[in-house]
Amino acid sequence: MIRFGYKASAEQFAPAELLRYGQLAEELGFDSVFTSDHLQPWRHDGGHAPAALPWLGALAARTERVLIGTSVLTPTFRYHPAVVAQAFATLGCLAPGRVVLGVGSGESLNEVPLGIEWPDGKERFARLKESVQLIQKLWSEDRVTFAGQYYRTENATIYDKPETQVPIYIGASGPAATRLAGRIADGFITTSGKGRELYTDTLLPAVREGAEKAGRNLDDLDLMIEVKVSFDEDMERARNDTHFWGALALSPEEKTGVEDPLEMQRRADALPVERTVTRWICSSDPDEHCERVEEYLDMGFKHLVFHAPGPDQERFLRLYADQILPSLRNRG
Repeated sequence: MIRFGYKASAEQFAPAELLRYGQLAEELGFDSVFTSDHLQPWRHDGGHAPAALPWLGALAARTERVLIGTSVLTPTFRYHPAVVAQAFATLGCLAPGRVVLGVGSGESLNEVPLGIEWPDGKERFARLKESVQLIQKLWSEDRVTFAGQYYRTENATIYDKPETQVPIYIGASGPAATRLAGRIADGFITTSGKGRELYTDTLLPAVREGAEKAGRNLDDLDLMIEVKVSFDEDMERARNDTHFWGALALSPEEKTGVEDPLEMQRRADALPVERTVTRWICSSDPDEHCERVEEYLDMGFKHLVFHAPGPDQERFLRLYADQILPSLRNRG
């Protein structure tokens, strides 16, 4: 089954406004609404960072059909994995069969300001793996005593569990975490706008490898990608809208070690539009836009969640629902 979702940009909009967009996405026929969990946004001026957990509860109460979840939350530093397990079990009770826990190894932007010493990638990966294993154990067993390298519990119980267990998706952009998703998760999350070979030659084969090593079928996993799209009938507007999200176009070397939204904003705003558009499918022609989006379906992704950069999200949602989604559904 092919699904098309909406990325509720918590870094760009205030909680109540973002909630309205999530509701509108359901009304217009989108299949899912995902949000990120940031303590700090990518920029200070005009940035937002509503807490994902209460926001998802409000969205669950105001929607009836769409799948909702995080893309992604970090269950290793700001939260103990048991707290995440409890919160998402509660969300699963409130919206049965409609909640996804999307997790990742984290961004220093969200953790270092709380006094956390940011570890290297190897430790972050190990923490992520252990936290997912603990969450799954808490959801499937009672009175869990767990003694891991990083996390411990003693006779811990999640008392309110949904009848249908909340699926866990692992977000990754490298082969190790992607193989982990294939081995132990229910889905895989990544982002668009990078070279095609990364997806076809590295990430998707790694998911398959992980699934096969665990004796699992790849078809049972949800392969999800956040597709960054700037679609508008005015091409110049579509291009200029990407500048707000200039941080996404910074190279790893340009943003590594930057934990201050003011500094991240300064670096991002220094980029010309010609560079910020490189991470987006930027178009004013519906047919051309659909062709470029369909490349991700051709690669094998089954769940496309659309992230639009512009300030007028209602305009985007209505344009996309009218001019893009029908064609994509016919293709899917």
